[in-house]
Amino acid sequence: MNSALHQHFASGGRSIPASTGIGLRPPHHAWVIERRPPVSWFEVHAENFMTHGVLVDELDSIALKYPLSLHCVGLSVGSVAPPEKTHLHRLRELVARCNPDLISDHLAWNAVDGMHLPDLLPLPYTEEALQVVIRNVHYAQDVLRRQILLENPSRYTNLAHSTLSEAEFLAEVALQTGCGVLLDVNNLYVSARNQDSDPNRALTHFLGTVSAQCIGEIHLAGHTIAEGDGTRELLVDDHGSRVCPDVWGLYGEAVAILGPVPTVIEWDNRIPIFSVLEEEASIADSLMTALGVGEAARVVAA
Repeated sequence: MNSALHQHFASGGRSIPASTGIGLRPPHHAWVIERRPPVSWFEVHAENFMTHGVLVDELDSIALKYPLSLHCVGLSVGSVAPPEKTHLHRLRELVARCNPDLISDHLAWNAVDGMHLPDLLPLPYTEEALQVVIRNVHYAQDVLRRQILLENPSRYTNLAHSTLSEAEFLAEVALQTGCGVLLDVNNLYVSARNQDSDPNRALTHFLGTVSAQCIGEIHLAGHTIAEGDGTRELLVDDHGSRVCPDVWGLYGEAVAILGPVPTVIEWDNRIPIFSVLEEEASIADSLMTALGVGEAARVVAA
């Protein structure tokens, strides 16, 4: 992890290696606890563990053996109102309990007037929205006393009022708040294709705009191709399949430029047996090694 990412906020637990981890979902908890597979680290969805119960007890066991990252969906940093105080305090309690090395959420909004919506909704990339997000990220980091990473979301259309590119927007938020950036390569690909743009040019622009020192994590996932408006396909970011060849190609370009970055394989729908996730993680590690950007070592939990 680049030291610049931690200049304002203390880091948490064990250092996450610049190799590939796996997005761990509840169906695999028992298997991981029993078998202790040779995975470098795990990322979990924070909101699954904000109440006491068996899932939290399972996470306690996993956190004893593996470095962890918390990936959130509820901070809603793109909402006009600041992140909800109750939600933030529950997240802070979870952070204190499992001591993750990374915390992340999305450059999106999904809450209004105390109501949470079941999706990550886009915001216009304007100067006005920029100031709102900067305020909200400052508030979240102040309450958590930790840095967060913001992920580029999948987008399905252009918002006409945007005056900044997504990369310009994220770069400015990072500059003004000290937050980091989570580069989701699949989201970048999905967004570019849905907006009739070239994914390779989109990646070049992103990496030429967002400082490499700000990028603390990369996500990889699968997507579905659905019918669009009758004239083109629509790519849906559903995390329900293997990473496609084009996204692997973009990932190779990214790590060739960035060097080794902690990378996660996400899979949330039609979840396969655990060995499939390990296979996907091995591909990412092999790419990093082949490109000469790091050993990408897999470790056996002690």
